[in-house]
Amino acid sequence: MKENAQKEKIALVTGASKGIGKAITLKLASMGIKVAINYNSSKDDAKETADKIIANGGSAIILKADVSNYDEVQEIIKEVDSTWGPIDILVNNAGIISDNLLVRMSIEEWTKVINTNLNGTFYCTRSVLRNMLKNRWGRIINIGSVVGLRGNIGQTNYAASKAAIIGFTKALAKEVAARNITVNTVTPGYINTETVDILPQKLKDHILTHIPQQQFGEKEDIAHIVGFLASQESNYITGQTISVDGGLAI
Repeated sequence: MKENAQKEKIALVTGASKGIGKAITLKLASMGIKVAINYNSSKDDAKETADKIIANGGSAIILKADVSNYDEVQEIIKEVDSTWGPIDILVNNAGIISDNLLVRMSIEEWTKVINTNLNGTFYCTRSVLRNMLKNRWGRIINIGSVVGLRGNIGQTNYAASKAAIIGFTKALAKEVAARNITVNTVTPGYINTETVDILPQKLKDHILTHIPQQQFGEKEDIAHIVGFLASQESNYITGQTISVDGGLAI
């Protein structure tokens, strides 16, 4: 059995107060994992999720941080460490969109998306990696997007950030593989979240024509694969990009 396999695991999920992040948090908690729930602005939603986990016998704390701010990331990592110990599982889920055609895209629209989606992934991963290397066990799961594989009009900033995460994943996976640390990317397609809910019905109908399964996914579809990748059963899977998109990226 691999070293550290029996240790009670500790996870940090970024952007975990709602949507896909919340579903991932609840899944990990159901597996007996202690979960640190990062949020930036939605404190009430984060607390509601933590309360639900605790009511069901699990362990959860909420941590405010803007992942694009390295100092704030350092603070929440220290808080998890002082509360429970070093983080074993990191889910880089926090992400934002700021859509515009490139010819109209402002420097701010470009920079804030790259800073949150890509730099935030780097800051969080770098902050937890040393302890994972020391403990010779770790799971790093990055949430990408089908847009990072296919591109999308009006989302050059978002597509660039998510495509970069795939390259980041492959390179880091090679660096840490010998220490029993796996690094993978999950690329969701169109999932029934607030982001999709607000789309005009005409646009939804158009999108569905490009999805072989002819339906949008559920948040739990992402949570299930993340749960598997966070487990011991996924030990021989690393550096992979796993699409959960009803066939959209085919």
